[in-house]
Formats: sequence, structure tokens, C-alpha cells
Amino acid sequence: MEQRKAASLTWQGYLSKQTRQTVSRMANNAFRKFIILWFGELVSSIGSGLTAFGLGVYVFQTTHSATAVSLVTLCTFLPMILLSPIGGVLADRFDRRLMMLLGDGGSALGLIYILIVMFSGEAQLWQLCVGVTISSIFASLTDPAYKATITDLLPEEQFAKASGLVQLAGSSKYLFSPILAGMLLAVVDIEALLFIDISTVFITIITISSVRRCLVAKPVSKKQFSLAKDLKEGWQVLVSRKGVFALTLLMTVVTFYMGILQTLFTPMVLPLSDAKTLGIVQSVSATGLLLGSLFIGIFSVNQQYARVLSAGLFTAGIFFSLIGISTNIFVIAAAGFLFFATLPFINTSADVLIRTHIPNEAQGRAWGMIGVISQFGYIAAYASAGLLSDYVFNPLMEEKGLLATTVGKWIGSGQGRGIGLLFIISGILVIVLALIMARMKLIRALETK
Repeated sequence: MEQRKAASLTWQGYLSKQTRQTVSRMANNAFRKFIILWFGELVSSIGSGLTAFGLGVYVFQTTHSATAVSLVTLCTFLPMILLSPIGGVLADRFDRRLMMLLGDGGSALGLIYILIVMFSGEAQLWQLCVGVTISSIFASLTDPAYKATITDLLPEEQFAKASGLVQLAGSSKYLFSPILAGMLLAVVDIEALLFIDISTVFITIITISSVRRCLVAKPVSKKQFSLAKDLKEGWQVLVSRKGVFALTLLMTVVTFYMGILQTLFTPMVLPLSDAKTLGIVQSVSATGLLLGSLFIGIFSVNQQYARVLSAGLFTAGIFFSLIGISTNIFVIAAAGFLFFATLPFINTSADVLIRTHIPNEAQGRAWGMIGVISQFGYIAAYASAGLLSDYVFNPLMEEKGLLATTVGKWIGSGQGRGIGLLFIISGILVIVLALIMARMKLIRALETK
């Protein structure tokens, strides 16, 4: 009797071991498929970064206006942000793989339009805005489908690691693209950067197509399609989870300050250097984003996400202020490096806290709604950053400006130093936001399911 019991326990242990091995193999296989998909987005991000850097330099050098740079940036992101909920609805209704293919492929049309305009002569500001808007409309289909597909593909314990790698791919537009674009612009025109970006679309299409059979197809819903109803459902999913909704609103404030930095970094640095130096400074700064993303991708962050989020924001605010405090390129690059190093911890913590509290069947709609709300901060920043720079802060810090003889003694005066002052103030406000977030019970409660 004892022998039978022992044999039974041994057999159960063997089956349990076999089950664990099978689950482990399936998880590893799923992660390999994710890596293929991720590589395509990495290449796409590098191409997009080349175009973004090139257009920023082109517009500022031809107009000498931060407002013009802000306008192009606004047209680049506004359609993507506003249409994100619709992209999320489509990601939940139709094949998510098809949405990614359509989005990545269609985004090249706007770039082709800009390229044609430039070949026919100097592009006007409105023509650049039309081109980036077309590209952004199609790109709005990609992000919700991509994020929802990660949830489809990976088990929950791999979410944080995947989030770190996704941020790594996103950071490539700041890490590799600026230095590459700066070097290329020394020998070629911006048209070459646009052509490279268009070419990367084919690589992303190939990677998505190569894993199509490995991914579970999202069946078309048999229910009658109603965009308004699905958008409403996405909103209800979000607001019914008060902690997620509160975190989304707070991240909106974060994205506002990120948009300020993203829009005005080029107009602040270019008066101090040239396009090649600007590219090097941006790439060095983004190395912090790379190291932070790699750290999370390798070691992950498995607990205390709310605390990590608050600490990351507090630290980011300090380094944000340091970016604007000096005219020394090395100081700017070092502060930028430290600032970007904190971002993966902020983004991963927010991503996991949100993702684990939304049901899979509503991920597309929820992420679409979260995207449009949280990234509304970018819209506000892109719409106001240039105006704040050209008409408020830069005039204050000009040689005869109101603050030139006071604040200017500490941070310098002249062209671009008003932007430095704006960065200092923004960093202080981010620190205040971190302290507020640390005391919010709704955010801390998200760590428990």
C-alpha cells in the first residue's frame, strides 16, 4: 500500500514537473515571437526619429521660430492622440495584426508626400504639417493594437520585462536617431532621412507578417459594430476603476511637461551649438533611457510599483531642472542622461499598474481611451510651448529682458535661455506632482488586485 502511494506521489511529481516545463517552453516561445515583433517596432522607431530630428532642425533653421517647431510637432501627434480611442476600438473588433500592418504601411504615405514636395522645391510650413498629419492618422492604428497584442501574446509575469523592452524600442528614436541624423545632415539633405524612414516601413511589415501565423487572430465580433458604443464601453472600463483613472489623469500632467521638453530642447540647444552637436547631446541623453530600459528588461520590477513611480517622478523633476540651469553642453547632456534614466521606471510602473487592472477583452478600447486622455498633456504642450518660449520666457531672458540681470546671472541670458528658465520651473512642478502622487491612496491601492 505504501509503495503504491509512493509511486502515485512520484508520478504526480513527474507530471507536475512536465507541466511546469511545458508552461516554461510555451512562455519562452511566446517571448521569442514578441522579440520578432518588437524588432520591427525598433526599426520603425529609429526611422521615425530620423524624420523627427531632421524636420525639427529644418523648420528651426528656416524659420528661427520655436512656435513653428511646435506647430509641426503638434500636427505630428495630434491625430495620433485624438484617433487613439478609435484605433483601440478597431483593435478589439478586428484582427490586431492587420491593424498593425495597415498602420505601419499607411504611415509612409505622408512621408512620401513631404519627399515629393521637397524635391519640387523648398517645402512650406503648411505642407510639412499636411504630410506629418497624414502619417499620424495611419500611425494611430498601430499603438493600441501593438499594446493589446502584447497582452495576447505574453503571460502576466512577463509584462514588466516586455514593457521595458517596448520602452527601449521607443527610446531608439532618441538614442540612435539623433546622432545618426546629425551626422547624416552634415553630408546629405533632409530628403535622405525621409527616404530612410520610408524604407524602414518594409522591415516592420516583414516582421509583423512573419509572426502572423504564430499570433492568435482576433476574430471579428458578430455583434453589430457601433463606434460610439465601443468608445463608451472603453470609457466605462476606465472610469469604473478609480485608481486607474486617477493614475491616467496624473500621467496627463507628466506628459505635458514631457511635451515641453520634447518641443523646446532643439530651440534651446541649437543657439549654443550646431545640428551635429545637438544630435550627439540628444543621443547621449537618451543613453540613460537605454540603460534604464535594459535594467528593467533584464531584472524587471516585480513589486512596489506605486513607490517606484513616485520616486522616479521626484528624481526626474530634479534632473529636468538641471537641464535648463546651464549653457554648458556637457552639463546639459549629463542632466539629460540622468533625466532619461528615470523614465523607464516611471513608464513601466504606470504600465503594469494599469495593465493588470483591465480585462484582456477590453484592452484595446481601454488603452485607446487611456492614450487620448494621458497624452492630452502632449497636445497642450505642443500647442503652448512655442508661444511660451517666443512670447513669454525668451523675452524675459534677452540681454535687456526683465530677468536678464537677476536670474540671468545664474543661468545666463540671451537666445534660448528663456527656455532654460521654463525647464527649471517645469522640473520643480514635477517634483511637487511626485509628492502629491505618493500620498494618493487610490494609486497605492493599485498594487493589490
